[in-house]
Amino acid sequence: MGVEHYLYELLYRYNCVVIPGFGAFLTQRQSAVLHKASHTLYPPTKTLSFNSQLTSNDGLLVSYMAEAEKTDYESMLQQVTEAIAIWKKQLRSGDRLVFPNIGELWLNEDGKTQFQPSEQVNFLTSSFGLAPFKSPPVTREVLRKEVMAMEEQIPFMVTPEKRRETSFRPYLKYAAIFLLALSTGFTAYRAYQQGLDNQQLAREAAQEHVTKQIQEATFFDAVPMELPTLTLETTKKERAFDSSRKIHHVIAGAFRFRKNANKKIRLLKRGGFNPSYLGTNESGLHIVTYDSYTDADEALAALRKIKITQSPDAWLKSVK
Repeated sequence: MGVEHYLYELLYRYNCVVIPGFGAFLTQRQSAVLHKASHTLYPPTKTLSFNSQLTSNDGLLVSYMAEAEKTDYESMLQQVTEAIAIWKKQLRSGDRLVFPNIGELWLNEDGKTQFQPSEQVNFLTSSFGLAPFKSPPVTREVLRKEVMAMEEQIPFMVTPEKRRETSFRPYLKYAAIFLLALSTGFTAYRAYQQGLDNQQLAREAAQEHVTKQIQEATFFDAVPMELPTLTLETTKKERAFDSSRKIHHVIAGAFRFRKNANKKIRLLKRGGFNPSYLGTNESGLHIVTYDSYTDADEALAALRKIKITQSPDAWLKSVK
């Protein structure tokens, strides 16, 4: 089976699936939507998007394919690399890549990758079995006409005595207008101040949301998939691989400013960890680790413990 088949299966379980050297498919939950023009209610779903800048291999897709195909990690990685080369050649020639139940990819005039998701599949498992529901509009025109007819039939009589008793009401009308204008002005001022505060909160919330999405771009669930050991062949002209190099990093967070990353490192040191600064990722965020390891099993064990005791958002980054 092709890469797109296993990609389709993983999108039900993960918010982000990276195809090494090609890009990442991301899903985001969306609430139910009511289309007023067609009177159609659409169930909750997951919107699907593509990011061509997230190309680092996190091992998720290749490991899943290797386990399903009963083969080793390195062979499967080579197969994925060859498939990606074919995809890129098709895109450069002007063809469209069609992934069944996922969507279509193509290049625009500027050479940027465009993605059109398929509307046939809902990757939100909690909405399984729910279909769009269309309700006919409720017509109330007949009842409105009956009420208007009744109002026309009701007689209204005003006597001179009644006029004299209610002659002070115009003053009340002007007083009510003045109070209403005063109240409206005060309310508008408060609404303006509240709007300024809401704009500031919205900017902060948006930045926090983007940071969290980047952190979740590569992750493992409660039972992480085992990472295989890579076997590297060397020649006399190549430098021997340093087995003591720490290539598995348990990530604590990604920060927009370096000073925040340094602050996180100080907090982790006081907490008994051995944190380090890994530099910046493709999005320019500063990466901080809980610790780094040379052994994949040891790194996975540490990740499980940190997810339980420290933060469920921790994730593992492995580099060659």
